Amino acid sequence: MICVQQKWQADECDTIVNALKRAREVFPGKLFLDFDGDSITFHDFDRDSTWMAHGLKELGVASGDTVASLLDNNLNSILLWFAVNKLGAIHVPVNTAYKGEFLRHQLADCGAKIIISESDYATRVAQVASGLPDVHTFLYAGDKPDCHIQEWRIQPLEKSVVESDAPLDISVRPDQLSVLIYTAGTTGPSKGCMVSHNYICNLARQSIEVTGKTSGDIHWSCLPLFHLNATATVVLSSLLVGGMAAISRRFSVSRFWSEIERSGATVANILGSMIPLLADAPENDAMKRCRGQLRAVVGAPFPAELQKKWRDRFDIHYAGANVFGLSESSLLTSLPLSAPAPPGSSGKRNVCFDVRIIDEEGNELPPGDTGEIIARPLKPHVMFEGYWNRPEDTTKVMKNMWFHTGDIGKFDEDGFFYFVDRKKDYLRRRGENISSFEMETTFRKHPDIVDLAVHAVFSDLGEDDVKVTALMVEGSTVTEEELCCWAIERLPYFAIPRYIEFRKELPRNPVGRILKYKLREEGCTPRTWDRERSTIELVKR
Repeated sequence: MICVQQKWQADECDTIVNALKRAREVFPGKLFLDFDGDSITFHDFDRDSTWMAHGLKELGVASGDTVASLLDNNLNSILLWFAVNKLGAIHVPVNTAYKGEFLRHQLADCGAKIIISESDYATRVAQVASGLPDVHTFLYAGDKPDCHIQEWRIQPLEKSVVESDAPLDISVRPDQLSVLIYTAGTTGPSKGCMVSHNYICNLARQSIEVTGKTSGDIHWSCLPLFHLNATATVVLSSLLVGGMAAISRRFSVSRFWSEIERSGATVANILGSMIPLLADAPENDAMKRCRGQLRAVVGAPFPAELQKKWRDRFDIHYAGANVFGLSESSLLTSLPLSAPAPPGSSGKRNVCFDVRIIDEEGNELPPGDTGEIIARPLKPHVMFEGYWNRPEDTTKVMKNMWFHTGDIGKFDEDGFFYFVDRKKDYLRRRGENISSFEMETTFRKHPDIVDLAVHAVFSDLGEDDVKVTALMVEGSTVTEEELCCWAIERLPYFAIPRYIEFRKELPRNPVGRILKYKLREEGCTPRTWDRERSTIELVKR
């Protein structure tokens, strides 16, 4: 195997710019990326990202600047990331489902002066433009959008590319920021995790160790490129070993096996409800032809019974994800998929992090005891550099020089880690973290709502379903279905609540805070309205 990874040393770090340079030198004519049949080699990708960087430089992008994007799973999304980083600037990929306050907050918070977006999302950006004082340029991909934003320069992305091979002459250090990845904002507005070049490169290296990935692998994913999962563990890990990343624009149960067959994929990344939906999908010809083609399917949650079903039905060698991590510090625990692990475990401590379990007083707990997960890095720049422009929030989670995850877990006697529960009050649906704070902020704008709580209800697909429990204005005639339709116009599709219940009072503690754990425990009561039993159909847009 030819590998362009650098062996880790205590004083050695990496950047995605250097990683691409090495890959181009070793694998110039080999295919690097495939988007539903549209492919590009390592050489051409390096050239095209340099051209895009020259164009951004002419628009004023300099080292340390932020550049925000709302881009679908396509080549522009990855080209932009590398182009921005080649300038020493910071890419801010925003969830393409965001609209309203969700969208405005992140675009304003990151301080980007330039936004690059699919033309389909231009109207959403225009609707929040008055709340974006730093922005001066909007570049669109696709057809010219039917909207005008006063005082903004608006032009097509393709016309902003300068076909120049002249050296950029910009040195990028491993400790410099590569991307801002925003959290779900579970206890307040979402925060930008500052992810350095070396953090994201190290995450890709860890992914290679977990999957056993080589230059001969083709790594398929339909996960969005505004998350670290797709960018680091699929795209960047493929670059490091000289393999190919095959990215689908969206998830489809019916097309999954035909996409695996067409791409020649040997490894696939999926998440959440995709796992059981595919495991139980009707058989088709492509599924039969692909039996045994996939060496590994990486995903979570992947309980033992589903792992067995994937192995038996599709002849998959390895299924699951022996890892635990979060945006602030990915893969705190990990284990190669080929290594035996107890059901329900999520790997072991690795060489990158010191991970402990503590009680409420900060005392370390013995194996078998459950407590908060804390961690600290054992190597330079392998976890986040803090929250963007939020030193106080960074200090809160870095108590006693340890990163406090706010999650609950335990280790067993053999050193295997088990995630137990979330200490934070957030939800997860269809692979997306959902901010209850921002959800509640949106719903409070409805004139008939007095107070409410957005909380999780367990789903039989192994994820959270979203429920809104609300107090309404006396005499209100608004129905649950009408409230749901109102929310569809203001929330990302994945955050639309499945359940709504109107109540006369909410459970509270002595200081008046709503006790969400009681609402979670009560789940769906006889008074709960269920969107999936209504005539409402969601469109993923």
